[in-house]
Amino acid sequence: MLTAKFPARYDHLRAISAFVMDAIKDSPFESHQRYAIDLAVDEACSNVIDHAYAGYDQGEIRILLDLNDTGLRITIQDYGSPFDPDCVAEPDLTSPLETRCERGLGIYLIREIMDEASWDFSTPGVNQLTLVKYFTPSLNTENNDRPE
Repeated sequence: MLTAKFPARYDHLRAISAFVMDAIKDSPFESHQRYAIDLAVDEACSNVIDHAYAGYDQGEIRILLDLNDTGLRITIQDYGSPFDPDCVAEPDLTSPLETRCERGLGIYLIREIMDEASWDFSTPGVNQLTLVKYFTPSLNTENNDRPE
């Protein structure tokens, strides 16, 4: 398991990406899977900065990576304000762009491109998002019929 801490600032998103991409560089993930992982982590960490820390330089993001025989488990932890992802409405993907709500696309994107995404707020003061990407999509996952 690899672990790193980063300041919860936009200018550290590139370092977070480098940490994750370096960890999976020799893994069996295909290039489109690597891109999906990078995109999901970037979106999740941007959400932490935007929402948990309200864009202020006041906290940190902790990333835990577990690369194993089946794939990658990424745990993203922060210590900012919690939120309930189930309260975020499904995004409107059919209306003209100028009439759509700007919120909810990040969570939708994360759920679509990762095999698993779960939020945990059971530890007081700790928000935790766990993302999983399998080397080969599992037949028992909800997203197994979606193109990557």
